[in-house]
Amino acid sequence: MVQPHLIVLDLDGTLLTDEKTISLKTKHTIEKAKSQGHQVMIATGRPFRASKHIYKELGFNTPIINFNGAYIHHPLNKSYAIKHSPIELNTVTEIVESLQPFHLSNIIAEVIDDLYVEQHDQQLLSVLGLGNPKVTTGKIRDHLTENPTSMLLHTAENEVAAIRKHLQDTKAELIDHRRWGDPYHVIEIVRTGIHKAIGLDHVARAMQIPRQRIIAFGDEDNDLEMIEYAGVGVAMGNAIGDLKNIADEITASNNADGIANILIERLHL
Repeated sequence: MVQPHLIVLDLDGTLLTDEKTISLKTKHTIEKAKSQGHQVMIATGRPFRASKHIYKELGFNTPIINFNGAYIHHPLNKSYAIKHSPIELNTVTEIVESLQPFHLSNIIAEVIDDLYVEQHDQQLLSVLGLGNPKVTTGKIRDHLTENPTSMLLHTAENEVAAIRKHLQDTKAELIDHRRWGDPYHVIEIVRTGIHKAIGLDHVARAMQIPRQRIIAFGDEDNDLEMIEYAGVGVAMGNAIGDLKNIADEITASNNADGIANILIERLHL
């Protein structure tokens, strides 16, 4: 009998196919893993409101890591201590001021499940509006009164590298930032030192599952620390090169049951 493992799933490009669905084989494999005593959880850059339907669809009863580790809670256990690590409000003001020389088409702040957008943008809202958040439109500095969980900068493709360099050179001790995958030229900002591995370490300790019994799956640069942290870090076939370089294993793509294949083999399902 295989000892209980903690299986950690990124969503977009990993658990979800390009059609944003979960394949039947992957779903059945996850159910089988759960029935044999393994814990399965989600670790995503998405807010909870945009991952809740997947959590429910898979019948999970585990904590969930949202905003790449900035927000961790247990949806079904009210006594589970929430871990929220937002960005300081004055840091947000500093960033907005310092970005004046750059061209930004939008600045967005998220406070757990509330959304603040400077400009109404239907295309971005179709992504960020999953789960029907309360949306406030207008200047961030006029409307945002709480420390935000994360911040998004929407810009032109040719501006991304320069803005990220500016943030690295001037705000590295306060924030960390990632780039979204295509087609969105979005820079996502969280408090410094926040990433999925921090969240995973927090959850695994509470569950008393050692690192060597963690299997984590990912595809993008926000999965790097988690894939490195896990006892078995798995890069999807469609993952970026940097992730494949550090992964313990590379599996098939998100459209070809990559998760199921590894779990069947590793856990003898």
